[in-house]
Amino acid sequence: MTATLPAAVQEQLALQAIEVPSWAYGNSGTRFKVFATPGTPRTPEEKIADAATVHAHTGLAPKVALHIPWDEVDDYGALRRYAEDLGVGLGTINSNTFQDDAYKFGSLTNSDPAIRRQAVEHHVRCLEVMEQTGSQDLKIWLADGSNYPGQADLRSRQDHLAESLRTIYDALGDGQRLVLEYKFFEPAFYHTDVPDWGTAFVHTLALGEKAAVCLDTGHHAPGTNIEFIVAQLLRLGKLGSFDFNSRFYADDDLIVGAADPFQLFRIMTEVVRGGGLDPANGVVFMLDQCHNVEEKIPGQIRSVLNVQEMTARALLVDRDALSAAQAAGDVLGAHAILMDAFHTDIRPALAAWREERGLPADPLAAFFASGYQERLVETRVGGTPAGWGA
Repeated sequence: MTATLPAAVQEQLALQAIEVPSWAYGNSGTRFKVFATPGTPRTPEEKIADAATVHAHTGLAPKVALHIPWDEVDDYGALRRYAEDLGVGLGTINSNTFQDDAYKFGSLTNSDPAIRRQAVEHHVRCLEVMEQTGSQDLKIWLADGSNYPGQADLRSRQDHLAESLRTIYDALGDGQRLVLEYKFFEPAFYHTDVPDWGTAFVHTLALGEKAAVCLDTGHHAPGTNIEFIVAQLLRLGKLGSFDFNSRFYADDDLIVGAADPFQLFRIMTEVVRGGGLDPANGVVFMLDQCHNVEEKIPGQIRSVLNVQEMTARALLVDRDALSAAQAAGDVLGAHAILMDAFHTDIRPALAAWREERGLPADPLAAFFASGYQERLVETRVGGTPAGWGA
């Protein structure tokens, strides 16, 4: 147990910012059922209000990521001002080309040029939204792929993707980036058009400096060494953002660190090693989770605290001692140095550090004591609760 965090660790933690996704506050569920929850937001404004509550209790979530068209409003400038009045900003804009009937066989990779044009125009519209919200990143995740061998021409779809991405990239404004996400399967099962970090890297490398890769921690095959991918993308200067979540079997979108806290530690260790915490490197940390059975706001609070805790542990790794052990071929010694940091109970020190910064020592307990959730249930009556597709 450590009673006080070293000054250098405190300085790094003070800079930590984790975007929370607007859709995490809406109703979600499995393939078979979307579960309704009392007090669910009905508008983008109510989602932002809930996100602002997470930031108020943790100091870790200063921005809210939006999803277009799920968070469509008439006046994005007004939405930006609303968020700022609550103490948060609007972050990454996430596009959606996976719910229109036209995209049944793909969007940016579709063999039909009219459908590809429709998908490109949606992304250009997202760039216009970004101008009004002050957002930096346009994040693109594609459901494009096929279910059966022979169903689609793999080569031509990559050509279509490159052409579509180039059109979107050329429309980027000053200070804007294109961040390309990958996923090895689902909803397409035989192949997806951006299945891995290598494919995403190749496309973003061809596009230019304003394109980078998004790494979703749930989008990998079982046994994948995700921290190696983190290290490589940081080394190449192409890690644009994280989507943090946790998985047992597939893309479960569970609370980050729930399934494998040690994996989250290993990932954050490579982030620290590669300079990913330095704001100058432009890595955006974001949650991408669906709270199906747990309450939404506590789920987001627990998630950002898990990231903070593993970041603190990663910052405690004795780098000089680790490098010396590695150079000496001291296998067990090097492993022990890493494990010492992982097993350090930094929770009391983090609680004290929060209090010094005017935050509750136990953000979850403070939230439950605030009565916020009970007020939502009483006041958010009527209307259509937000959820998948809304």
